[in-house]
Amino acid sequence: MLNNNEEVLNIIFKISNNLEYEVDKEGIVTILEKQDHKVQRFFRKLKFGIPEYKKISMDEYGSYVFLQIDGKKTVRDIGEELEVKYGDKAHPIYERLLLFLNHIDVNCHYIEKTSF
Repeated sequence: MLNNNEEVLNIIFKISNNLEYEVDKEGIVTILEKQDHKVQRFFRKLKFGIPEYKKISMDEYGSYVFLQIDGKKTVRDIGEELEVKYGDKAHPIYERLLLFLNHIDVNCHYIEKTSF
């Protein structure tokens, strides 16, 4: 079992190439999802108030983790940095971190694995 845990902690993620996002001065990340479906474009031409982007803001922890993803740091590295920054407030670190990373990888496609 330890071997599987080691493998998971050694995964490296990078931010997806086509992802657009902003970071405000407090370090909060806002994902910009382009709303470019043909139905959305059609209604936009008819002057319906459909924004070109859907904005999704992350919380403080999610933003911090997202900004650590650089294509070089492992899950373990990010977890260690979380512990340094947030201490006990980040516990259980790896359970929460892996759940978050899996969500923004599998469900949102904001990040992708670069190594296994």
